[in-house]
Amino acid sequence: QVQFVESGGGSVQPGGSLRLSCAASGFILDYYGIGWFRQAPGKERVGVGCISSDGSTYYADSVKGRVTITRDNAANTAYLQMTSLKVEDTAVYYCAAVSTQRGALHIATLPSGVFDYWGQGTQVTVSS
Repeated sequence: QVQFVESGGGSVQPGGSLRLSCAASGFILDYYGIGWFRQAPGKERVGVGCISSDGSTYYADSVKGRVTITRDNAANTAYLQMTSLKVEDTAVYYCAAVSTQRGALHIATLPSGVFDYWGQGTQVTVSS
């Protein structure tokens, strides 16, 4: 059974940090690029960043310098480390995997509809 299970969301104060995880089962994450997305209340889902199968990364301007995406292929898991969190980072965060060997700049251009597997989403709330 294929699963992509997210964890690590929660509530933090502005300036705080969180690390989200996405653990894959039923498929080998090595062969997939991974995208992170978020959807704030009343807004469309947007890309946060991505990491390719060989580890190259891309970040949206809104999070650049505050977010780090990594992957541990041995653990079949991807991570989104967020620091200096702002109120406007409040959203449901999703991870997604797409079968491609191409780099992060390419993955960043892909429409969300082509991603093969999605996490269930995890809520991140930043408030004082």
